[in-house]
Amino acid sequence: MAKNKSSKTPHYELLFIVSNQFTEDEVKPIVEEVKSIIEKHDGKVTYDEYWGKKELAYTINHFNHGYYALYEFDAQGEKMNQIDKELRMNRKVLRHQIVSKVFRTPEEIAAEKQAEQEKTEKMREEKEKEENGEKEEETKKKEKEDKKAEKVNLKELDDKLDKILETDDLL
Repeated sequence: MAKNKSSKTPHYELLFIVSNQFTEDEVKPIVEEVKSIIEKHDGKVTYDEYWGKKELAYTINHFNHGYYALYEFDAQGEKMNQIDKELRMNRKVLRHQIVSKVFRTPEEIAAEKQAEQEKTEKMREEKEKEENGEKEEETKKKEKEDKKAEKVNLKELDDKLDKILETDDLL
């Protein structure tokens, strides 16, 4: 065996979209059908995730929405063409994409999701702090403007008092 080739079974990720002509209940057997296609060609599904109905970025075959599902599986490279061909021939699947993937355990996937959620939460907090900081800056600017206006008013008053005091007709 060559030095750069591994004896391990390759790991793949399959993302596919089922058309929204089906109801939520009708999609579940279709998703299982895709799983059976993988298993029929000696593939072993290691991870699956159902994302539900989402809007498509662009219209595909006159559909604007679709049901998304993700599978990670192990299969021999020779079988990939057969899996791909069956998915292309399946009219229920609008689009699919199979990519080579580094194997991850379910624990690693959960840890990545947790890290992503924490990152999102941290970004949300920073944004709130930033917004609060901007509000504080606006408040400070308003206070400065009020102080300037107050100073101007005092200066005007002093000038008027000086004029009054300068006149000889006080009594």
